[in-house]
Amino acid sequence: MKQLFLRFLKDEQGQDLVEYALIVAAVGLALITTVNTLSQGIASLYSSITADLSSIGATQQ
Repeated sequence: MKQLFLRFLKDEQGQDLVEYALIVAAVGLALITTVNTLSQGIASLYSSITADLSSIGATQQ
């Protein structure tokens, strides 16, 4: 049983896959956060432009 446990600890097969999965998850989380932040900023910009155009008398078509 002890040899089986020691062999399990030395076995690194599959470690690369786990590392790649963690990297992909971190990049995905960063992308989601960035897209969310950018979309809020763009929506705020368009709202500001719409308000400015409305204040000078422009109409929507």
